[in-house]
Amino acid sequence: MRTDEFVNLLAAGESPVPRGVAARRFSVAIAVALVGGAVLMLALYGIRPDIGLVAWTPIFWAKVAFPMSLAVGAAIAVGRLARPAARVGMGLPLMSAPVLVVWLAAAAVVATAVPEARLGLLLGQTWRSCPFNILLLSTPGFVAMIWAMRGLAPTRPRRAGAAAGLLASAIGTLVYCLHCPEMSPAFWGLWYVLGLSLPTLIGALLGPRLLRW
Repeated sequence: MRTDEFVNLLAAGESPVPRGVAARRFSVAIAVALVGGAVLMLALYGIRPDIGLVAWTPIFWAKVAFPMSLAVGAAIAVGRLARPAARVGMGLPLMSAPVLVVWLAAAAVVATAVPEARLGLLLGQTWRSCPFNILLLSTPGFVAMIWAMRGLAPTRPRRAGAAAGLLASAIGTLVYCLHCPEMSPAFWGLWYVLGLSLPTLIGALLGPRLLRW
């Protein structure tokens, strides 16, 4: 049998993939990440009692904007990496910029603080638990993102897994902001970034196993 005949035989009966499949799958995954993370946060930690007051402060919305902007960049990267041989594209600068901004803000805060206050700005009150809290709240989203990816066609599973982990952790961090008492960019730049990195690293490690065809 000639090659072209073999290809035609393999393709016989196949229909085009319906439009919007990726958008629908990732919409479900993002909803699961938000709802699942919120349920875990409410059950395990609760909303910070002064949320009604801090919600009126610019620094609170700066904290919320950090994971939200990361989620936008990660969502673009995930959507592209779910396609065969696609590159991250604009997702990469959109993921990098929020981290760079927070690190610059952290450096300014630490540099202008009195020396005896600098360690407190970096450690806050919750440095021991913060990264692991973010990891836990990211779990529903991570499972949902891997499910969404597996129904598509990623050909770079390590990058796709890392992007899925970052998107899940960005949503988990967004939910965590409703509980977390830390209000210093120096804290976010260290411990939030570490918490965001854990699911990203797990996704990169498990991607070749979980996302292979």
